[in-house]
Amino acid sequence: MINGKEYINRMDALQSEIWIKGEKCSGKLTKLAPFKGILKSKAALYDYQCQEENRELFRYSHPDGKGEYGFSYHQPLSLEDLINRRKATQEWARMSAGLMGRSPDYMNTLLMALGTAAPHFAKDRQEFGDNIKRLYERARDEDLSITHTFINPQVNRSMGHYLNSSTVTAAKVVEENKEGIVIQGARLLATQGGLTDELLVLPAGGPSFDDSYIFGFMIPANTKGLKFLCRESFCYSDCTFDHPLASQFEETDSIVVFEQVLVPWECVFVYKNLEAMSTVDEETGMYAFLQYQSVCRQIVKLEFILGLCEMIGDAIQIQEYEHVKLKMSEIINALEIMKALLLSSEVNSQPNRYGTVIPASTPLKAAIQYFPGVYPRLIEIIEMLGASGLISIPTQEDFQSEIKEDLERYLQGANIEAKERVRLFRVAWDLSMSAFGSRQTQFERFFFGDPVRLQAVHYNSYPMQPFVDQVQEFLNRIEEN
Repeated sequence: MINGKEYINRMDALQSEIWIKGEKCSGKLTKLAPFKGILKSKAALYDYQCQEENRELFRYSHPDGKGEYGFSYHQPLSLEDLINRRKATQEWARMSAGLMGRSPDYMNTLLMALGTAAPHFAKDRQEFGDNIKRLYERARDEDLSITHTFINPQVNRSMGHYLNSSTVTAAKVVEENKEGIVIQGARLLATQGGLTDELLVLPAGGPSFDDSYIFGFMIPANTKGLKFLCRESFCYSDCTFDHPLASQFEETDSIVVFEQVLVPWECVFVYKNLEAMSTVDEETGMYAFLQYQSVCRQIVKLEFILGLCEMIGDAIQIQEYEHVKLKMSEIINALEIMKALLLSSEVNSQPNRYGTVIPASTPLKAAIQYFPGVYPRLIEIIEMLGASGLISIPTQEDFQSEIKEDLERYLQGANIEAKERVRLFRVAWDLSMSAFGSRQTQFERFFFGDPVRLQAVHYNSYPMQPFVDQVQEFLNRIEEN
C-alpha cells in the first residue's frame, strides 16, 4: 500500500496531458487550483489506510506472504470478506461524506473482479487472460489509482455515423500492428481524468457489427497521444469556509481524446470479441461489485444528508413542525431502504466459478434505480428546510470585516453563534445549490447510465416465472373449486 505522500508524488511526476480553460496544464498538479483539493482529499484516504489502528479493516495479506495490500484489491472469498469490504468502503466514504464518486476503491474493485476471472478472457486468446491477471496484480502490488471511460460522445448516435470512416468521433481501432492496437477518437466521461495512475477502457456500445469498437485495455495516464480535456472546475475558491465541499471534493470530469494512441498488446484483455463482453458480467460479477461499492457510498451520503438536515432544524428550531418531521421521515425512509437492499445483496451473495463471493445483483439493481430518483427530492428537502438561510450566507471575509458585529447579531441561530450557523448553511448550500452541488445531483441521476434503459434491463432480467406460476396455481385452485 502507498501513503498520501507517495500518491501525491506519483501524480506530480506523471505529467499527463491535461487541458482546462483553454490551457495545457504544466508543473505539479498538486499546486494547480482546479486539482489540489481533490488530490489532497485522496491523499488523506491513502494515509488513513496506512494507520496502524486501521490495519485489520484496510489491509489483507496475500497467501504468498509477500506483503500487505489495500482492501479494495482483495478478492472476497467469504461473506465475512464481503462485509469487511463494505465496512472499509464506508469508512473511506465518510471522509468525503459520500461525495467522492471516484474514490480509489471504485475502479480497484472493478479490476479485482476482472483480474480474478482471468480464465474468462483467456477463452479468446490465452494472452488476454494473462494480461488482465498481470494488470490486476501490478495495480494491487503498486496500489495504483485508476479512472475509466465507458461512454461514446453524444455527437450522433445513428449507425451511419459510426460506419463513416471520415467522421471518427467515438474511439475506435484504426490500426493493428505487431506492437499493439492504435486508437483514434474520444470517450466520455472520465471523472478525475488525468488525476490517476492509469486509465481503464471497456467497450462503450455502438454498432456491435463493427468490431473496431470492441476493445478493453488499461494504460498509463501519461501515454503518448492521450489527452484529458477537463470541464471548468466547480471549485471557485480553496476557502473551506466559503466552499466547504467543492474546495475538497471537486473531482472534475473530462473528455478523453485518443490521438493515434498505441496500446501495447500486453495491456489489451479484450479485442474484437463481442461474446466475451456480453457475458463478462455473468462471468466476473463486475457490475454487481461496482453497484455494491456505489450503494455503500450512497448510504453514507444519505447519512450525511440526514445529519445535516437535523442540524439545520436544530439551528433554527423548526423540528416541531409536522411538515418538517414529514420531510425528515422521507430521508430516514430512503436511508433505511438503501441499507436493506445492501444487506439483501450480502445475505444472498454467492461464489462464482473462480471462488469470488459476489453480492446478489437483483437488490443492487433496485438500489441503483431507486437512488437516482429519490436523491433530487432529498436535495429539494435541504433547500426547503434551509429556505432563505441558504441565500443569507456571507463569506469568511465578511466575518473579518467591519460588518462582523451586524452579522453576529442578525445571523445567529437559536442555540448557535452566527459564524457557525453560516458555516453549517454554507455546507447545505454547497451540497444543494452551488455548481458543485448541481453536478452532484446530475452525477447521481446518471451514475450508471440512462435510468430508463436501466429499468428496462432490470425488468428483462428479473426472474418473473416463479410469480407467474404462483398466480397460475391460485387461478387453478379457483377453477377446481
